[in-house]
Amino acid sequence: MRLLVLGGTWFLGRHIAERAIGRGWDVTTFNRGRSGVDVPGVDRVRGDRTVVDDVQRLLAHGRWDAVVDTSSTDLSPRDVLLAASTLRDTAGRWVHVSTVSVYAGWPCQPLSEESELLECPADADEMYGGAGEDGSPTPYGLHQAVPYGLHQAGAERAVEEAFGERSVFLRPGVVLGPGEYLGRLPWWLNRARRGGRLLAPAPADRRIRPVDVRDAAAFALDQAAGAASGGFNLVHPEGIAFGDFVAACLSVTGGAGGAGRADGAGEPQWAQPELLAEHGVRPWTELPLWRTEASAWAVGSRRAVAAGLRCRPVADTIRDTWSWWEGGGRPVGHPRWAEHGLAPDKEARILAAL
Repeated sequence: MRLLVLGGTWFLGRHIAERAIGRGWDVTTFNRGRSGVDVPGVDRVRGDRTVVDDVQRLLAHGRWDAVVDTSSTDLSPRDVLLAASTLRDTAGRWVHVSTVSVYAGWPCQPLSEESELLECPADADEMYGGAGEDGSPTPYGLHQAVPYGLHQAGAERAVEEAFGERSVFLRPGVVLGPGEYLGRLPWWLNRARRGGRLLAPAPADRRIRPVDVRDAAAFALDQAAGAASGGFNLVHPEGIAFGDFVAACLSVTGGAGGAGRADGAGEPQWAQPELLAEHGVRPWTELPLWRTEASAWAVGSRRAVAAGLRCRPVADTIRDTWSWWEGGGRPVGHPRWAEHGLAPDKEARILAAL
């Protein structure tokens, strides 16, 4: 099996490259070489996928059975179309890492793998769909008015135009695990380690459904070697209640045991959404993994499970991520890391109001 990974040096891309090498596959990675470290054993090709000459140089490295694209998150559909159209006759299949944000109803409606997608042209550039405060066009990523999912839907269309029935779309909600670069789970783990009264978003029984990066990587490789096409939602079939999530973070970090701790054992304090809103707490970022929309985690993965998606317990993901962190593991630097987590002084003010 010959595999081309677009990206391949950090988080999901790295896990995919490592596991492909472990399966005995011949793996090529294509990236700029500016972040992360190449996986030993890959044939690395340096280049910028938004530059025509760089992408065309890939053709000299041979034919691949499949491409797995892990590096299109911040690209316009037109950039994805460049790579897909260039490689359409050189690769057998294209496995595209997308997002549940491509669904028109997310996060306000329950979703399945048959739900309607957002509409975006395959050749849309970074200006498409963006508007500044004065209504003028604004490049993608520079203003919150630009829907992230819109460009990802256009990227899917670009792949489908090039590869047709040879296209596979993986749509994760949240991916956690060793190597996570956004800081969602690491923030909760480090906060749990400090112990004391810990602000948590009620209700404690609301379930979240993140997928482990290792399970996502295994599924991506299975699809690269398979014959299926279409979209698969990579969300945990069972998930975990937020109360159990916080308890697991406290347990693995030692935050649950207060002996000898200046701030005492970790004790979750459950705040209702209304109180958090009064204090201006930003869902998803200041309290990572918390969303107020009732359907934010109501995403079905029936088709993915039927195709072989297997998810370890979320508690195992929490334990292994802490082991990675405590062992000195650190992710590739990413600007969005700073977005995640609640400042201690703000947490203290809200706790005082409970």
